Amino acid sequence: MTDPEALDHAWDELVATARRTVADGLVVGTSGNVSVRVGDLVLVTPSGVRYDRLGPGDLTAVDLEGRQARGTLRPTSELPMHLAVYRATGATAVVHTHAVHATAVSTLVTELPPVHYMTAALGGPVRVAPYALYGTEELAGNMLAALRDRTGCLLRNHGTIVYGDTLDEAYDRTAQLEWMCRVWLAAASLPGRMPSLLTPEQLDAAGEQLRGYGQRR
Repeated sequence: MTDPEALDHAWDELVATARRTVADGLVVGTSGNVSVRVGDLVLVTPSGVRYDRLGPGDLTAVDLEGRQARGTLRPTSELPMHLAVYRATGATAVVHTHAVHATAVSTLVTELPPVHYMTAALGGPVRVAPYALYGTEELAGNMLAALRDRTGCLLRNHGTIVYGDTLDEAYDRTAQLEWMCRVWLAAASLPGRMPSLLTPEQLDAAGEQLRGYGQRR
């Protein structure tokens, strides 16, 4: 049985992360959603509820089959995508946004060109999943194909989805993806100029370097 205190703590972190996506301009209103896995349960933002109105009593959780296990609020309509990630990967957190620059890029290319070494932090060049109606199993399937060997992808004419081992990691990767999309759009907008791109070898070297980045405990 999942520890109630662990669920409460995870819910507080989830709500804080969801509010951060709004504060940082990655979502507007109730667009986008956030989830975190605690044992066999997935805590997820509810559908159509503003994040600044969520409190401790609004905890919403489902099992890995999508059956409601905690709370009375209906889970996000994008639940199929979140559950698909948890079933297919070792992720414990997922962030989905409608970030402006990433969504714009999703309408232009089938893969975000590798304009920066942080591409390696997502496993390589970020693919764009083909369009499908939001909230559908078709979209979840398209997303999983685009996520192969990656920790994030773009969703055509829709937004982004990124996962990680923690909510902080999933959020940071989401913010990096939006930043890289902004950089590529800015560079590609100059008439007569094409952005220089990193080679697979350069990305591999960056990936090795990033694995040792930060403080060691």
